[in-house]
Amino acid sequence: MDITYHAIGLICSPFKDLEAMPIQPASKASAPGRVEIFPEFVDGLKDLDGFSHIILLYHMHAIREQALTVTPFLDSSPRGLFATRAPTRPNPIGLSIVKLIRVDGGVLYVDELDILDGTPLLDLKPYVPEFDHRPDARIGWLEKARGEVKGKTSDDRFR
Repeated sequence: MDITYHAIGLICSPFKDLEAMPIQPASKASAPGRVEIFPEFVDGLKDLDGFSHIILLYHMHAIREQALTVTPFLDSSPRGLFATRAPTRPNPIGLSIVKLIRVDGGVLYVDELDILDGTPLLDLKPYVPEFDHRPDARIGWLEKARGEVKGKTSDDRFR
């Protein structure tokens, strides 16, 4: 089965290289940027300005390799890819929840980015705590790394 997606915009961030990027939006206090929506999709932004956070779904265009076993940034043990947030996926689709600062026409000003500059945006959705938050969620092997994400940046392991 072939599946084809088309970008609806581009993500503009301060991160020009895969190394030294935050590994998750929560790992850096502030990383401002923009999401530039292509003109044919701007009408879809109506009413988005009432939300404080949005979910960005994007194509991780700089990832060239796939691996089903990886050593993630917050651990030293090899793990199954689908039990991690590693980018070396069969379908390199990224997901980040970012703070929405303001909407100005077709430009979304955001903060708390962890995305490479020039990344193609596939979709975006409002973050709704009542829908998206799970207070009883278990986090498996990441439990021992709880609280370690602040200040963590990427290295060259997933080039």
